[in-house]
Amino acid sequence: MANPIIGSPDAFTRHSSPQQAYPQGPANDPYQQYGQQQPTFTPYQQPVTVGPVMTLDDVLAKTAITLGTVALVAAATFFLIPEALLTPVWIASAIAGLITVFIVSRKQTVSPAGVMVYAVVEGLFVGAVTAFFDMVYPGIVAPAVLATFVTAGITLAAYKFFNIRVTPKFRKVVFIGTAALALTYLANLVLSLFGIRTGIIETGSQAGLLAIGISIVAVVLAVLSLITDFDAVERGIAAKAPASESWRAALGITVTMVWLYVEILRIMSYFRD
Repeated sequence: MANPIIGSPDAFTRHSSPQQAYPQGPANDPYQQYGQQQPTFTPYQQPVTVGPVMTLDDVLAKTAITLGTVALVAAATFFLIPEALLTPVWIASAIAGLITVFIVSRKQTVSPAGVMVYAVVEGLFVGAVTAFFDMVYPGIVAPAVLATFVTAGITLAAYKFFNIRVTPKFRKVVFIGTAALALTYLANLVLSLFGIRTGIIETGSQAGLLAIGISIVAVVLAVLSLITDFDAVERGIAAKAPASESWRAALGITVTMVWLYVEILRIMSYFRD
């Protein structure tokens, strides 16, 4: 529920076609329909699934491909896009990314091409945002990237070694917090169009306790969303979701990682001056 793509416990199974053996009965038995003798199976030979299923290796590989594409496009945007185009690219790619991820994630079967299109669009967004922050705060990018992956790694380690259980209440809290944060950002954007400053999002030394507090809450929510992502992937693997669902997992994790990076980038900028 926190991550709209894979945050719910049935994120993978609700989009998948049932993996089932032949129903019992002459009307549905393909052998008896043609007068053939039905073969017998031991309990260990009974066919249960059809086709390959999602594995952890699949998820890791697809996530690496997706995040790698985001990184490559972001690097190209960072070095090649002129300064005058950073803001237009930032805004256009942010809108396009939201539309793309909504369309791709709502399909019955996630298209690898659709995921890669999202990765390219998100790469433009990340590259433009990164270039802007680096222009204002030189040298901030490398620590932000490092902090993002260290945070994600620590989160995964804590999830596994401390056996964190994602309960329905846990998901509900993360969902409500994320929705409240999104509405807060949206309200701030609308008010800023009318020249009203709320202090929710500031830059550098202009940031007050409210902006810093909001950013800390955002980072915490992004980390909690990663935990729900890990849990959803484990549930998908246990439920033997189709192998194609590994692209859905990669998409969801990439969305959360980009969110975490942007929030860490912003919170680090508050202390540069």
